[in-house]
Amino acid sequence: MDYVSTRGSAQALDFAGATLAGLASDGGLYVPREWPRFTEAEIAAMAGRPYAELAATVMAPFVGESLTRERLLDLCRAAYGRFAHKAVTPVRQFDEQQWLLELFHGPTLAFKDVALQLLGLLFEEFLGRSDRNLTIVGATSGDTGSAAIDAVAGRAKVDIFMLHPRGRVSEVQRRQMTTVLAPNVHNIAIEGSFDDAQAMVKRMFNDAAMTDRFAIGAVNSINWARLMAQVVYYFAAGLQLGAPHRPVAFSVPTGNFGDVFAGYVAAKMGLPVERLIVATNVNDILHRALTSGDYSQGTVTPTAAPSMDIQVSSNFERLLFDLGGCDGAALAAQMAGFEATKTMQLTNAQAQGAAALFTSARADADEMSQAIRWAWEECGELIDPHTACGVHAARGAGIDKGVPVVTLATAHPAKFPDAVERATGQRPSLPVRVGDLFEREERCVDLPGDYAAVTAYVAEHAVPKG
Repeated sequence: MDYVSTRGSAQALDFAGATLAGLASDGGLYVPREWPRFTEAEIAAMAGRPYAELAATVMAPFVGESLTRERLLDLCRAAYGRFAHKAVTPVRQFDEQQWLLELFHGPTLAFKDVALQLLGLLFEEFLGRSDRNLTIVGATSGDTGSAAIDAVAGRAKVDIFMLHPRGRVSEVQRRQMTTVLAPNVHNIAIEGSFDDAQAMVKRMFNDAAMTDRFAIGAVNSINWARLMAQVVYYFAAGLQLGAPHRPVAFSVPTGNFGDVFAGYVAAKMGLPVERLIVATNVNDILHRALTSGDYSQGTVTPTAAPSMDIQVSSNFERLLFDLGGCDGAALAAQMAGFEATKTMQLTNAQAQGAAALFTSARADADEMSQAIRWAWEECGELIDPHTACGVHAARGAGIDKGVPVVTLATAHPAKFPDAVERATGQRPSLPVRVGDLFEREERCVDLPGDYAAVTAYVAEHAVPKG
């Protein structure tokens, strides 16, 4: 298995190379040259396996010769052994059709842990084979930062620089990042939005002054290995609800399109996915793209679901590439136009291909609160605002009654206690394992939303590639 760039001109890499590279040298995102596919019998045989074994089975075709099957299984057992629930990603029932896939049982209480706990181990594995040092640069709208920092804190040959928009992440999200005091962890609060931070990160990958000195790596969902790990929980949920013998629909709260693209990959691999419901908040570029073909950047509106306060969805590029016949040159031109004008219209092939599997819905502040209230009053479940966007979309999607609809619960409700309390009167408490979060010392640097200031800070504190 090798990996090619969505923009067509970067060198193809194996799995280890793509994992360490993150963003391709031509500005594109790495994708497998072809999608592996399981037969119905092979999927049926996965039922009942422990999560780590299922993960190794689903991911093995993507890893190729970069890891033995035994080593991949060892890494999966190490990654998922830190989760608070033995099932890792358990499924809970709302009512006769609606289900909840709990993805927040990892160390930082968010779905990002499922991928990043493994990614941290993969970095350590592949770096251990060389004298190379890796400088991870990431942007976070909330949960990626804490999950990535937890995954790589204290690991050899890795430094991590995580940018977050000052004042636009929750108190819990910020403290989960800034209270990690390992010497290889650097938190940077910038003026501006997540999109501003993400643009700086992408620019750094294509800045020769930085890439000549430092091996720049990614933990955002631009990193293929992270998306690969997220494919597994679609299989886990589908198998519990009758796959491969009946289809399952998934409602996915998303801003950067990574989590829902993992569902698309699962479908390409043979999982019977009835529908992927893309749930956004009022920052609805994905909803507009999927309903009218209009992928035009708007202004970010801060909401109670800050991890979705995004107007440029990086992973959407991977879908456009696949639906456009994997034509890297054509997509490079299309993305160059978007980057220059902040507007884009999907081609007929892209729009029609997306409509075959995807639908979408947006939730405003009232609809978000109503979904939180419904889950509590009708089902006795507390959910966070991001998950609420997914529940709102799932309940209005009009999926056939014989098909279970699974909403991905992307964060623990205690990460957003104010919004949950406003909607339900109940204030969720942090699990005991992170209960002392507000007593821990913080460490963070404030920088202006200026690329030169950020790169100067990274260059001063990072270890050269070696």
